[in-house]
Amino acid sequence: MEFVRNAWYVAGWSSEFDDALRRFTILGDHVVMFRRSDGTVAALEDRCPHRLLPLSQGKRIGDTVQCGYHGLTFDCSGKCVRVPGQSNLPASAYVEAYPIVEKHDIVWIWMGDAEKADPADVFDMPEFTDPAWEAHQGDALHLKSNYLNVAENLVDPAHVSFVHPTTLGNSASENVPVHVVTEGKAIVAWRWIRDAEPIGFFKNFGGFTGNVDRWHYYYLYTPCTAVIDFGSAPAEDAIPEEERNRGVRIFALHFMTPVTPTHTIDRWMHLRNTALGDETAAAQMDVMFRKAFAEDKAILEAVQEEESRPQKRRPIRIAIDKGPMVYRKRISELLERERTHDVASDPTPAFVYHD
Repeated sequence: MEFVRNAWYVAGWSSEFDDALRRFTILGDHVVMFRRSDGTVAALEDRCPHRLLPLSQGKRIGDTVQCGYHGLTFDCSGKCVRVPGQSNLPASAYVEAYPIVEKHDIVWIWMGDAEKADPADVFDMPEFTDPAWEAHQGDALHLKSNYLNVAENLVDPAHVSFVHPTTLGNSASENVPVHVVTEGKAIVAWRWIRDAEPIGFFKNFGGFTGNVDRWHYYYLYTPCTAVIDFGSAPAEDAIPEEERNRGVRIFALHFMTPVTPTHTIDRWMHLRNTALGDETAAAQMDVMFRKAFAEDKAILEAVQEEESRPQKRRPIRIAIDKGPMVYRKRISELLERERTHDVASDPTPAFVYHD
């Protein structure tokens, strides 16, 4: 399976990196990562060019990595700076070095052409630095699933009624149409459920006892970033769509890292405009998110298992599949550009979320 390589992917939360050599697998490639003495993160191909021993099985010497087999030593640019027993350094003695950006306690990596890596393209949202919002990192969910299926699930409001009936959805939304817009960087799918019983999540956190107006806006950015804007407000307030901040509003962020064709890591977190500074509330939200995402995991892994078996006919498509179909098309176009070395500029803007 091919992966889009000229893009920023989340390598991990900042807390996952220290001065130890650690192996990460991203887009099928092994990468050794560690913090330099100045605190920044370095990322190198995790394979010595001599006998192919993973450098992660070697050791740190200052800000260099020494192979544990014959002592070849590499700096953070990937250049070999020492071959024990000889003074000449072969030109072929190097490893790949990958661009890194650390932002909002998230470490991003570029696995493609380093010259195309622009830090300005790293995903961002104004709520990360807005004092009216609280950011809280969750877990790294490992899924035995192709990343394309994981991403499609994150631009699909319709599934919540059936997969998450006690947490993120309920039966009130089953027949509410889903709207889809496919212009710009994000594919956006959304719907409002007016004057309905609150879902389990907002019964616990919004304190709602009467009916609410609630919304789901799913933003999917190619290749692997999703933002789900969901919330509730008292039905009697009848808030318009552009005033969602008047309600209890949550952004669930999903950063998908393809590991192999059948293994994806979904690192999820949330931003909220309620319970600011309340770590107890954050922990309770995590419990509900874990329950909901475990439900997704069960579905996606079952789908992956069936996809690996012979199929008598192609899966059908229905009205709610517009977003996923556009997503697959965009991924195919990005792969084709990389195959043909098409350097034409991407017609869509950088990874910045907007209402």
